[in-house]
Amino acid sequence: MAKAKFRPLHDRVVVKRIDADEKTKGGIIIPDTAKEKPSQGQIVAVGPGGRDEAGKLIPIDLKTGDKVLFGKWSGTEVKLDGEDLLIMKESDIMGVLS
Repeated sequence: MAKAKFRPLHDRVVVKRIDADEKTKGGIIIPDTAKEKPSQGQIVAVGPGGRDEAGKLIPIDLKTGDKVLFGKWSGTEVKLDGEDLLIMKESDIMGVLS
């Protein structure tokens, strides 16, 4: 079966979380139950952009493959093709990691 293609609408983006380290700097292993969900991710898909009051398209500054930081409670969790992803608005993203 072919992978489903998903294209977000308006100013939304699809983000795949980047897993945090399982060890601390001191070498202590962190169990899954104690880990926080990572607030870093990689952009998987980008919508065309939002519209201003005049109806003019405002393109999104992000592109597929960008590594980003987002808020702890940002986005809506979805599962596509067995993969856990987040769908969020561009405004929920705090910045791009370089």
